[in-house]
Amino acid sequence: MKWLNPRLLLLFVVDILIILSAYYIAMLLITNFHVHDESIIRILENLYWIIPIYVFSFVIFSLYKSLWRYASVEEALNVFLSVFISFGLISLVNALFHVKLPTNVIIIANIIIFLGLIGFRFSFRTLRVVHHYWQHNQTVRTLIIGAGNAGTMLVKEIKSNPKMKNKVVCFVDDDVNKKGKVIHGIKVVGTTDDLPEVVNKYRVEEIILAMPSATKMQIQRILKKCDVVNKKTKILPPFYEIMDRTFDVKKIRDVQIEDLLGRDEVKIDDAGIYDFIKGEVVLVTGGGGSIGSELCRQIVKYEPAKLIIFDIYENNAYEIQNELLMHQLKNNKTTELIVLIGSVQDEKRLDEVFSKHKPTIVFHAAAHKHVPLMEVSPKEAIKNNIFGTYNTAKKAHEYKVKKFVLISSDKAVNPTNIMGATKRFAEMIIQAFNKVSNTQYAAVRFGNVLGSNGSVIPLFKKQIQEGGPVTVTHKDIIRYFMTIPEAVQLVLQAGAFANGGEIFVLDMGEPVRILELAEKLIRLSGYEPYTDIKIEFTGLRPGEKLYEELLVKEEGLIGTRNDKIFVSHVNGIDIKQIEEELHEMKQLIDNDDIVIQDVFSKYVCSYRKESCN
Repeated sequence: MKWLNPRLLLLFVVDILIILSAYYIAMLLITNFHVHDESIIRILENLYWIIPIYVFSFVIFSLYKSLWRYASVEEALNVFLSVFISFGLISLVNALFHVKLPTNVIIIANIIIFLGLIGFRFSFRTLRVVHHYWQHNQTVRTLIIGAGNAGTMLVKEIKSNPKMKNKVVCFVDDDVNKKGKVIHGIKVVGTTDDLPEVVNKYRVEEIILAMPSATKMQIQRILKKCDVVNKKTKILPPFYEIMDRTFDVKKIRDVQIEDLLGRDEVKIDDAGIYDFIKGEVVLVTGGGGSIGSELCRQIVKYEPAKLIIFDIYENNAYEIQNELLMHQLKNNKTTELIVLIGSVQDEKRLDEVFSKHKPTIVFHAAAHKHVPLMEVSPKEAIKNNIFGTYNTAKKAHEYKVKKFVLISSDKAVNPTNIMGATKRFAEMIIQAFNKVSNTQYAAVRFGNVLGSNGSVIPLFKKQIQEGGPVTVTHKDIIRYFMTIPEAVQLVLQAGAFANGGEIFVLDMGEPVRILELAEKLIRLSGYEPYTDIKIEFTGLRPGEKLYEELLVKEEGLIGTRNDKIFVSHVNGIDIKQIEEELHEMKQLIDNDDIVIQDVFSKYVCSYRKESCN
């Protein structure tokens, strides 16, 4: 089937044409360009055995196996030997069987064949060089930060890869001892402090940060310097990803928001989480969502006996199911994986799940979380976030689940929107159940997670790719950010810590001004904010705060063994009052949406409808 390869087929056809042309030209030369019909007929009559000899010899000497666009001295030698052997065989047949082909025709023809084969093959090398030169002059002038092993590997890869559109013009490295050194023909011209001058002098169009062993704080510091020069900036992945002998330029990626945040890696008690999860039957509601799916990914690493993924969206559930099945197969894991479709609003469906599978640990991540959407559909927020939580928590009590962990939100603190208010009431539900149940109930509260569904970061990137404008609701708006894996690690750690009744609060680090974030992403994409890419302020959306809070006033914080996790014991109401208020809410959701929002402060006293300006 390899002869169906268009390049090999072309090569074969051209070789045949070269052979035919060579014998004709040879005949022309020895007859002083007066070829008779008889001479032509003699050549044609013998082609049936001449051509197979050449083809056989070409195959023996691997002329159809080599990459002829990279023709070399070795291939030239193979061409010579194949033609020489063919000449010998043809001469032998000519003598033994009295074919009467003139010897001088055979000699001249073979000289022409050799030259033709060599010329054709090396023409492709010439074309490749010309093409590469043309590409090279059309490439992006690139500066590499980091003249260590990774930077060296990167330069070598760029130079050897004809598909690359980068032309490395210089290095910078903060090791002053490397200044002036030349690596693969590329000079180290300064440190990152010299970036503005270097970028200007060498007409740099793109920067690649090749420091995979650097800490996040070091990367953040360097990216701040890159931010100043307004050039598109890319980055190599962490060290362990490029030392697997599969390093290639495809692993170079755009700068991500987590690179800008500069947060250190989360440290967790891995053994403690292992003891918490191993051998248990774990149920994750909303298991196909942003947080839920990452919970599932990390939970399987701790070898539960069974993992139940429960989600209303079949596509999400299907995707995480396939991903985890591949993980199970590659890592020879034995966790039983069960994926179920259903809604936490459906108490009967939940009863089927709990009665059949008997979960011992529940992570409740199913919720509506989009603030503006819930402002216009408050009934759905109440149904899913409140009644869904009550239904799930109730089944956990009835079926004697060991631990129940609610995924809450910083928007539950002094909520100005119905989504936050419903999440606060969900916290109150699990606190109420904790007072009457042997199940240990806890909630984990954190801010925005990077890359989650509906996150502002993917929106910014899309808007930049489309040429803008980038939309920011308010110039002073701030948010806390955490990566999804980081948040989930801390959720699992909090679950292991839980004794019942706690609201765990995750340390989200320093808040980030959304406007500054947008400006940085624009600059690191190679554009100038407000000039190349406009930034428009659209105004706070319904229910949106300028800033998020992690604690209500009356809450006090108590540290845990993990310096990223704090715990607060808030006095909750009892289960009887919760159920009375739920009864009222069932009637409430039959009213107009505006009425729901007006009266909801009765159930969450800290809820205020207006935004904080």
